[in-house]
Amino acid sequence: MGRFVFHAVECCRYRQYSSLPPPANPMTESNSWTHREAVVNGVRLHYVEAGQGPLVILLHGFPEFWYSWRAQIPALAAAGYHVIALDMRGYNLSQKPPRVRDYGIEILARDVAELIRSTGAARATVVGHDWGGAVAWFAPMLYPHLVEKLIVLNAPHPLAFLRELKTPAQLLKSWYQFFFQLPYLPEAMIRARDYAMLRDLLRRAPSRRRAFTKADIRLYKAAIAQPSALTAALNYYRAAFRGGPRGMSRLARRIDVSTLLIWGEQDRYLGLNLTRDLEQWVPRLRLERLADASHWVQNDAPQRVNELMIEFLREADER
Repeated sequence: MGRFVFHAVECCRYRQYSSLPPPANPMTESNSWTHREAVVNGVRLHYVEAGQGPLVILLHGFPEFWYSWRAQIPALAAAGYHVIALDMRGYNLSQKPPRVRDYGIEILARDVAELIRSTGAARATVVGHDWGGAVAWFAPMLYPHLVEKLIVLNAPHPLAFLRELKTPAQLLKSWYQFFFQLPYLPEAMIRARDYAMLRDLLRRAPSRRRAFTKADIRLYKAAIAQPSALTAALNYYRAAFRGGPRGMSRLARRIDVSTLLIWGEQDRYLGLNLTRDLEQWVPRLRLERLADASHWVQNDAPQRVNELMIEFLREADER
């Protein structure tokens, strides 16, 4: 009986949020997508799907959800790709395991690997921004046979991040990651005044005015305000710190797939030094720096990001 009630509540929540239409936007208003769920790696994951062709998996960052890719989903689908924009575990409509260790990077990468397998595709392009980018870096390290190409947006290679975290400049930029290690207090501060911190972040941090509209921000708030979602999102940071530098470096491997790194230079949280000297770990790397974009690069410069991604995918397809 309890399981039935839980399922009924989940279905109601799913209809409530998945039925919300995207705000009027010339990039999205004429396109449609399908909401689906899959149980992979022991968790139920929600995702949005569009298009047909080679598989492209989109992984969002903190504090986002699949909607982070609202400008990329229709563009990639129209370009001939099968697009899956995932609510990563803990976020929005995906299941929210309760323990910190449920969000370790190995587990998150396995979610992606099993999602690829669940589609029946032999391989996929993995695309990630922010925390989704961190997971994207590890996907070809741990599952090279499943990753065809890699695209990362404003997320540092893990070994570059460990290198730069030793410098005062990056240490200062990353202060919030240490704050997030505290129990309860980060959740309380983020929820305060009806998620004022989240609203301010999305209004002020982008370099393009109205990169996030008021309607966008309402959707982001609705997603992170769901029961247990905020703690789950913070547990990504907590699990990473519990593993320590040795844990991350132990998992790191050379990446031999074609890789595109798109970097908004106005990033307040991640310094430009994180993009240097990556060839030793990623020999097939192409770096594109966007001078006028911030950490929220796909929202600040959606058209340019779409062009770079599609050009890279097609070049790789032709080789």
